[in-house]
Amino acid sequence: MSQFSVLNVGFGNIVLVSKIVSIIHSDSASAKRIRNEAKSNNSLIDATQGKKTRSIIVTDSNHLILSNLRVESLT
Repeated sequence: MSQFSVLNVGFGNIVLVSKIVSIIHSDSASAKRIRNEAKSNNSLIDATQGKKTRSIIVTDSNHLILSNLRVESLT
């Protein structure tokens, strides 16, 4: 049986660590731009449960995951 490393991104949501390309702050201009692109491409996953987005996780499948946890907490 194999073990997978997972990252808790808030509210019980998890992501495989091996699939994460980067974790970025959500308040930069480039983060807002790629967030809007992902939303229009239906590749945006909101894991904030309505809370403020503090970080954006970019995956190897070009999906963006919004998290309410700070970048420092996730890394």
